[in-house]
Amino acid sequence: MRWLPFQLNPDLPESGIPREDYVARKFGARGKGVNERVTMAGRQVGIPFAYEKMEVQPNTLNAHRLMIYAEREGRQDEMAEELFRAHFIEGASLVDRETLADIAARAGLDRKAAAGYLASEEDRALIAQADAEARNAGIGGVPFFIFNRKVGISGAQDPDTLLEAMEQALRDSEEV
Repeated sequence: MRWLPFQLNPDLPESGIPREDYVARKFGARGKGVNERVTMAGRQVGIPFAYEKMEVQPNTLNAHRLMIYAEREGRQDEMAEELFRAHFIEGASLVDRETLADIAARAGLDRKAAAGYLASEEDRALIAQADAEARNAGIGGVPFFIFNRKVGISGAQDPDTLLEAMEQALRDSEEV
């Protein structure tokens, strides 16, 4: 598996915005209900979402940069897991570079090297290009799965739907 960059909110300032403002703008009055539904669904599968801890809706550029950095170090899955845990369960601010460096260390990366990378401009253009390519390909949200570069499927899907998409991608590969 490979994680590719896609920012849900690329136009947010690099410092993010208050989470309450973001939810109100995006969902209006139904915003609180959206979080409650996701929280209940998470409980059913053992994920203790804690939206109430989130103070900042982040611009995720630097988190995506860390994913590229982690991929080069062979730790991309671990980085994704730690970013998700930090954001959705701990309410950590993904716009704070020190916090991101700490998260990188939890994922098994060298904290000092990750902090140095985040202080640089490295891979900013790469993230912007990959994000633009995804949008140009019609991707508009996450999660989005691409199997064997043949079959794409959007949104949180049940396991049977994902399995069907994987099997279709295999069949399509065999036909080539």
